[in-house]
Amino acid sequence: MHSLGQIANFKTNSSFPIEKYPIALNAKLKKSIRIQKAEEVEENFHARYHCKQKTYRYIINNSEQGSSIYRNLEYFIPTPLNVEAMQKALSYFEGEHDFKAFKASGTSSKSSVRKIYQTSLKKEGDRIIIELTGNGFLYNMVRIIVGTLVEVGLGKIKPEEISTIIESKERAKAGKTLPPYALYLVKVEYEEEK
Repeated sequence: MHSLGQIANFKTNSSFPIEKYPIALNAKLKKSIRIQKAEEVEENFHARYHCKQKTYRYIINNSEQGSSIYRNLEYFIPTPLNVEAMQKALSYFEGEHDFKAFKASGTSSKSSVRKIYQTSLKKEGDRIIIELTGNGFLYNMVRIIVGTLVEVGLGKIKPEEISTIIESKERAKAGKTLPPYALYLVKVEYEEEK
């Protein structure tokens, strides 16, 4: 998985200027990790537990030959996919549901109920870009949802069957878990301080 908008927090007693943290940290980190910004937050802030919503993106290359440059950044499937059917199926994921059928085994979450606020699927040339925004996601949930959408695009699952799969709560009825290298955490959002 890649991240375009990961948020992290730490506590320090240092008097080092906050605006200099990205420069200092980037000098020590691998080139594949970059700190974009640093800011001071409330003492009780927690980057994970205070999150209001997250947006994930999954990229599918649906060309005949794939890409050598982006091979580790997108999932390649040469068989033409029915994008209209996938768009229709994606809309069934919106709202609050028990996503037990779309979680990996061994997930430690007590509840598999999550709320998906918004979904989008667009085709840009040979790429299919799928985005999901929700209040939280189970382990591998996005990759399983997209794997199920691929099954819809291949005509193996009808768009209308998504509701039945969700209601079944059976992992075996959903599609396969797609690989992590085409998954991106795009954005993490927090409640505004009152």
